[in-house]
Amino acid sequence: MSRDAIVSFDDEPLILVDAQDGVLGYDTKVNCHEGEGILHRAFSVFLFNDEGKLLLQQRSRQKPLWPLVWSNSCCSHPRRNEESPDAARRRTREELGLTSELQFLFKFTYRAAFGDVGTEHELCSVFVGKAEGEIQVNANEINCWKFVSVEELESEMTLHPDQYSPWLKLEWAKMRSEHWPAIQRIWASRG
Repeated sequence: MSRDAIVSFDDEPLILVDAQDGVLGYDTKVNCHEGEGILHRAFSVFLFNDEGKLLLQQRSRQKPLWPLVWSNSCCSHPRRNEESPDAARRRTREELGLTSELQFLFKFTYRAAFGDVGTEHELCSVFVGKAEGEIQVNANEINCWKFVSVEELESEMTLHPDQYSPWLKLEWAKMRSEHWPAIQRIWASRG
Protein backbone atom coordinates (compact mmCIF):
# COMPACT_ATOMS: atom_id res chain seq x y z
CA MET A 1 0.00 0.00 0.00
CA SER A 2 1.25 3.47 -0.83
CA ARG A 3 2.17 5.50 2.24
CA ASP A 4 -0.15 8.21 0.92
CA ALA A 5 -3.08 5.91 0.15
CA ILE A 6 -6.51 7.27 0.94
CA VAL A 7 -7.78 5.10 3.79
CA SER A 8 -10.67 7.19 5.09
CA PHE A 9 -13.82 8.09 3.16
CA ASP A 10 -16.65 10.51 3.98
CA ASP A 11 -19.24 8.00 2.77
CA GLU A 12 -17.87 4.94 4.59
CA PRO A 13 -20.59 3.45 6.81
CA LEU A 14 -19.89 3.70 10.54
CA ILE A 15 -21.47 1.36 13.09
CA LEU A 16 -24.23 3.08 15.07
CA VAL A 17 -24.55 1.74 18.62
CA ASP A 18 -26.55 2.20 21.81
CA ALA A 19 -24.98 2.95 25.20
CA GLN A 20 -24.31 -0.79 25.75
CA ASP A 21 -22.51 -1.10 22.36
CA GLY A 22 -25.44 -2.90 20.71
CA VAL A 23 -25.52 -2.33 16.95
CA LEU A 24 -28.40 -0.12 15.81
CA GLY A 25 -27.46 0.25 12.16
CA TYR A 26 -25.07 2.18 9.92
CA ASP A 27 -24.65 5.72 8.64
CA THR A 28 -21.98 7.63 6.74
CA LYS A 29 -19.02 9.15 8.52
CA VAL A 30 -20.16 12.61 7.45
CA ASN A 31 -23.67 12.14 8.89
CA CYS A 32 -22.32 10.68 12.15
CA HIS A 33 -20.22 13.80 12.78
CA GLU A 34 -22.77 16.49 11.88
CA GLY A 35 -24.59 18.63 14.45
CA GLU A 36 -24.54 16.96 17.87
CA GLY A 37 -23.22 13.72 16.40
CA ILE A 38 -24.69 10.22 16.29
CA LEU A 39 -23.27 7.66 18.74
CA HIS A 40 -21.01 5.28 16.80
CA ARG A 41 -18.28 2.74 17.47
CA ALA A 42 -14.66 3.92 17.45
CA PHE A 43 -11.24 2.96 18.78
CA SER A 44 -8.06 4.63 20.03
CA VAL A 45 -4.56 3.14 20.03
CA PHE A 46 -1.69 4.21 22.31
CA LEU A 47 1.76 2.92 21.32
CA PHE A 48 4.77 3.19 23.62
CA ASN A 49 8.44 2.59 22.92
CA ASP A 50 10.85 0.66 25.19
CA GLU A 51 11.59 3.86 27.14
CA GLY A 52 7.93 4.35 28.02
CA LYS A 53 7.50 7.28 25.63
CA LEU A 54 4.16 7.63 23.88
CA LEU A 55 3.89 7.98 20.11
CA LEU A 56 1.76 11.03 19.35
CA GLN A 57 0.49 12.09 15.94
CA GLN A 58 -0.47 15.55 14.77
CA ARG A 59 -3.65 15.15 12.76
CA SER A 60 -3.55 16.07 9.09
CA ARG A 61 -4.66 19.55 8.07
CA GLN A 62 -7.20 17.76 5.82
CA LYS A 63 -9.18 16.52 8.83
CA PRO A 64 -12.52 18.34 9.17
CA LEU A 65 -12.50 17.93 12.97
CA TRP A 66 -9.46 18.95 15.03
CA PRO A 67 -6.98 19.42 12.14
CA LEU A 68 -3.33 19.88 13.17
CA VAL A 69 -4.16 18.93 16.78
CA TRP A 70 -1.97 16.43 18.61
CA SER A 71 -3.61 13.13 19.43
CA ASN A 72 -2.85 9.55 20.44
CA SER A 73 -0.94 7.18 18.17
CA CYS A 74 -3.92 6.16 16.05
CA CYS A 75 -7.70 6.43 16.15
CA SER A 76 -10.56 5.67 13.79
CA HIS A 77 -13.67 3.54 13.32
CA PRO A 78 -14.28 -0.15 12.66
CA ARG A 79 -16.04 -0.90 9.41
CA ARG A 80 -19.19 -2.94 8.90
CA ASN A 81 -18.58 -6.56 10.03
CA GLU A 82 -15.15 -5.63 11.45
CA GLU A 83 -14.36 -6.12 15.13
CA SER A 84 -12.65 -3.25 16.95
CA PRO A 85 -9.36 -5.13 17.64
CA ASP A 86 -9.04 -6.01 13.94
CA ALA A 87 -9.85 -2.43 12.94
CA ALA A 88 -7.26 -1.05 15.37
CA ARG A 89 -4.55 -3.30 13.93
CA ARG A 90 -5.57 -2.45 10.34
CA ARG A 91 -5.57 1.28 10.93
CA THR A 92 -2.23 1.19 12.79
CA ARG A 93 -0.72 -0.36 9.64
CA GLU A 94 -2.50 2.10 7.32
CA GLU A 95 -1.57 5.25 9.26
CA LEU A 96 1.83 4.38 10.76
CA GLY A 97 3.13 1.39 8.82
CA LEU A 98 3.42 -0.55 12.10
CA THR A 99 2.24 -4.00 13.06
CA SER A 100 1.66 -4.12 16.81
CA GLU A 101 0.15 -6.53 19.26
CA LEU A 102 -2.59 -4.56 20.98
CA GLN A 103 -4.16 -5.09 24.38
CA PHE A 104 -7.70 -3.88 25.11
CA LEU A 105 -7.93 -1.59 28.14
CA PHE A 106 -11.47 -0.17 28.38
CA LYS A 107 -14.49 1.28 26.59
CA PHE A 108 -16.05 4.66 27.26
CA THR A 109 -18.51 7.08 25.68
CA TYR A 110 -17.81 10.73 25.05
CA ARG A 111 -19.14 13.66 23.07
CA ALA A 112 -16.98 16.62 21.97
CA ALA A 113 -17.97 19.45 19.65
CA PHE A 114 -15.50 21.18 17.32
CA GLY A 115 -17.11 24.60 17.27
CA ASP A 116 -20.03 24.53 14.82
CA VAL A 117 -18.15 22.29 12.34
CA GLY A 118 -19.16 18.94 13.84
CA THR A 119 -19.09 16.60 16.80
CA GLU A 120 -17.44 13.36 17.85
CA HIS A 121 -19.97 11.18 19.72
CA GLU A 122 -18.28 7.85 20.15
CA LEU A 123 -18.31 4.65 22.12
CA CYS A 124 -14.57 4.15 22.00
CA SER A 125 -12.49 1.02 22.69
CA VAL A 126 -9.00 1.91 23.91
CA PHE A 127 -6.00 -0.29 23.10
CA VAL A 128 -2.35 -0.13 24.08
CA GLY A 129 0.74 -1.70 22.53
CA LYS A 130 4.40 -1.25 21.63
CA ALA A 131 5.73 0.87 18.80
CA GLU A 132 8.28 -1.38 17.13
CA GLY A 133 9.68 -0.98 13.64
CA GLU A 134 10.12 1.91 11.25
CA ILE A 135 7.32 4.45 11.35
CA GLN A 136 6.03 5.34 7.88
CA VAL A 137 3.18 7.81 8.20
CA ASN A 138 0.31 8.22 5.79
CA ALA A 139 0.38 11.94 4.93
CA ASN A 140 -3.37 11.95 4.29
CA GLU A 141 -3.93 11.13 7.96
CA ILE A 142 -0.89 12.48 9.82
CA ASN A 143 0.93 15.80 9.55
CA CYS A 144 3.83 14.79 11.81
CA TRP A 145 4.64 12.58 14.79
CA LYS A 146 6.87 12.40 17.86
CA PHE A 147 7.58 10.37 20.97
CA VAL A 148 6.99 12.14 24.28
CA SER A 149 7.63 11.22 27.88
CA VAL A 150 4.74 10.96 30.33
CA GLU A 151 5.96 14.09 32.11
CA GLU A 152 6.28 16.09 28.89
CA LEU A 153 2.81 15.09 27.70
CA GLU A 154 1.14 15.94 31.00
CA SER A 155 2.95 19.27 31.23
CA GLU A 156 2.08 20.22 27.65
CA MET A 157 -1.58 19.20 28.01
CA THR A 158 -1.81 21.42 31.09
CA LEU A 159 -0.05 24.39 29.47
CA HIS A 160 -1.62 24.08 25.99
CA PRO A 161 -4.84 22.04 26.29
CA ASP A 162 -6.26 23.29 22.98
CA GLN A 163 -3.36 21.69 21.10
CA TYR A 164 -4.55 18.19 22.11
CA SER A 165 -7.63 16.24 21.05
CA PRO A 166 -10.43 15.97 23.60
CA TRP A 167 -10.45 12.17 23.43
CA LEU A 168 -6.71 12.01 24.13
CA LYS A 169 -7.17 14.04 27.31
CA LEU A 170 -10.11 11.92 28.49
CA GLU A 171 -8.46 8.59 27.66
CA TRP A 172 -5.12 9.60 29.16
CA ALA A 173 -6.71 10.55 32.49
CA LYS A 174 -8.43 7.15 32.72
CA MET A 175 -5.29 5.30 31.65
CA ARG A 176 -3.18 7.04 34.30
CA SER A 177 -5.71 6.61 37.12
CA GLU A 178 -6.94 3.07 36.42
CA HIS A 179 -4.57 1.20 34.08
CA TRP A 180 -1.04 2.48 34.55
CA PRO A 181 0.63 -0.68 36.01
CA ALA A 182 -0.66 -2.78 33.07
CA ILE A 183 0.58 -0.18 30.58
CA GLN A 184 4.04 -0.10 32.16
CA ARG A 185 4.26 -3.91 31.89
CA ILE A 186 3.51 -3.69 28.16
CA TRP A 187 6.29 -1.27 27.28
CA ALA A 188 8.74 -3.10 29.58
CA SER A 189 8.06 -6.42 27.81
CA ARG A 190 10.47 -7.64 25.17
CA GLY A 191 9.32 -8.74 21.75
